[in-house]
Amino acid sequence: MGILDEDVARYLESLTPDRLDVLLEQEDMARKRRIPIVGPIVGRWLHQLAHMIGARRIFEMGSAIGYSTIWLALAVPEDGIVYYTDSDPTNAREALRYFRRAGVADRIRILVGDALELLDQVEGEFDLIFNDVDKHQYPDVFRKAVPRLRRGGLLVADNVLWGGRVARGETDRETVAIREFNRLLFSSSDLLTTIIPLRDGVSVSLKL
Repeated sequence: MGILDEDVARYLESLTPDRLDVLLEQEDMARKRRIPIVGPIVGRWLHQLAHMIGARRIFEMGSAIGYSTIWLALAVPEDGIVYYTDSDPTNAREALRYFRRAGVADRIRILVGDALELLDQVEGEFDLIFNDVDKHQYPDVFRKAVPRLRRGGLLVADNVLWGGRVARGETDRETVAIREFNRLLFSSSDLLTTIIPLRDGVSVSLKL
């Protein structure tokens, strides 16, 4: 699923500098096992965003095998922290092996369970929250995540164009939820939001 022209996507990926072998392995594994990951173009964008705001505390909602987690962890300082969340303990164990090989395991805290509930259990504000949970949960993410961001922090969400379904007015549960999430982002006086049409659409919301 994606909205970016395939030729453009290949061109952008060709520009991406060499990355860690572990990331390449994860990309290959994701293709073979049909695991949804953000891919190198969006991964590099997440890494850049974290650098731009000097992120030290990041909460990732929906981490799977930890591909995007590594990109984020590489952007925080050695004493920074990225919270990994996934409901599948098998994913978490696999992700830990990747984290160790990437040399970032000491910057990552692995939490297993529902990301929305886990966010409630971790105290403090965050510099960046990355939302990639089940799509029907997106409106709930908005309500829980925005109050947990520091001023100047970022709420970033993947799949906000959902293969173009949000624009075509489709009425399945996931599309309706993403469309509502986007509406909430753009109507909030606390946020300044832009949707970047990379891969399947990435929203970036700055907390004012």
